[in-house]
Amino acid sequence: MGNQSLHIAIDLGNSFAKMGTFIKTELVDDYITVPYESLAEKVNQINASQVIISSVNQQLNQLSTQIKAPLLILDHNTPIPIINKYVTPQTLGRDRLAAVIGAFTIESNVNTLVIDVGTCITYDFLNENNEYLGGSISPGIVLKYKALHNFTANLPLVDEWQANDLIGNSTVSAIASGVINGTIAEIEEIIRMYNDKFSHLRIIMCGGGAKELQSKLKIRTKLVPDLVLKGLIRILEYNV
Repeated sequence: MGNQSLHIAIDLGNSFAKMGTFIKTELVDDYITVPYESLAEKVNQINASQVIISSVNQQLNQLSTQIKAPLLILDHNTPIPIINKYVTPQTLGRDRLAAVIGAFTIESNVNTLVIDVGTCITYDFLNENNEYLGGSISPGIVLKYKALHNFTANLPLVDEWQANDLIGNSTVSAIASGVINGTIAEIEEIIRMYNDKFSHLRIIMCGGGAKELQSKLKIRTKLVPDLVLKGLIRILEYNV
């Protein structure tokens, strides 16, 4: 029998797995990067009563057969506590949906823009009627660096989250300036566009690169690193 007080939320991302252990809806322990090959063993050691998984990769099928606890796999048919108005819900990234429900769990009935900074940067909007309307997807920092390196003849692969100068005086610093400053400008302009369209807008950031970029923004935002996990646990609570 599992531990009746413990629930586990797992977010299988493009690059790594994130996992949180909850007592009801309170996060008591989190594991930001868990290797896929040891994830099932770690879950089974905790002996939780319920597990929920959101996945954007192909590891899910194998993992679901290895986990011993009762398992809820988030998909487009899973009942959720908000209204999903996405036209193609079957194509919607589960992490995007979970992040929005995480924002709903923190505070409902408020216009909210969720910005998730990961492999991609996603912008997702929940209105004051608790209706998810959709959003947008753009390439993240690492994807931009890889694209510049892979699709040009001479540009090096850069791994940098700081742009020390607006005007880069070397190829590496010019690439860093273009990618970092360009991404900051993108985020600030998209926030401005949402602010023009919706009143009393709340902005929440999450994802592996959110902290680095948030510190560079001139616009005030709220950082919630475990937003996706919070949303997954809220979905689990809603269903179980």
